[in-house]
Amino acid sequence: MQSAEPLPRFGALTVPKASDVLAAEVRERILSGELAEGTALPPERQLVEQTGLSRATVREALRILEVEKLLRIRPGRGGGAFVHRPGRESLANTVQLVIRGQQIRLEALHETREAIEPTCAALAAKRRTDADLADLDAAHADLVDAGPDLPRFLRANIRWHNAVAKAGDNELLIGFMSALSQAIYSATDLEQFLDADIRGVTARAHAKVTEAIRKQDGSAAMRRMTRHVCGFATVAATLDQRDRIDLSG
Repeated sequence: MQSAEPLPRFGALTVPKASDVLAAEVRERILSGELAEGTALPPERQLVEQTGLSRATVREALRILEVEKLLRIRPGRGGGAFVHRPGRESLANTVQLVIRGQQIRLEALHETREAIEPTCAALAAKRRTDADLADLDAAHADLVDAGPDLPRFLRANIRWHNAVAKAGDNELLIGFMSALSQAIYSATDLEQFLDADIRGVTARAHAKVTEAIRKQDGSAAMRRMTRHVCGFATVAATLDQRDRIDLSG
């Protein structure tokens, strides 16, 4: 008597929630450009009628997209759900969350900065406008005038670096640099080594990079920015190592 062949087996299936399915459809229509910035979605009642879903499910889908910053919900008369397409601030916020959530090492932040900021400077030299040069000059002047006012100096420093990225006119690099600049300065104990000499070196480095950008000399801008950010990373690493030795002693 021939033995029966074993029946095929099937794994457990995961059925997506209806709210996730609706959110995915709206998300795709926003990201594909079908729904433009500021477009109003149908009122909640109409969405319930059109989709055949419950009011609670529709609300949950809208809430998902609001958390993702793809919708803005306005209450009251004239309110509703309006499309908000992600911009550079969304990228910067996401990168900052990853950096903090994963506790990315300061060394890795410096390595990333060294990899991309010289390219930002080269692009800035190629694409800068008169308005970009004015932003760079204003940030540099504020940095020089800050003197021993460390918080003002640091704000101006970040502003200058972000202005370089902005002049490069690459949305991804602008978002990355915004997040990296904030993360690096938040993770570094700058008060211990940003003395008058280092502030002077920083100001001179910024002036040289700005000069290359003004002259639209991409190779010089990249070379000078490389020297600047690598020098900063070296000083930070030296300080970090000295502190470890002091603590272990």
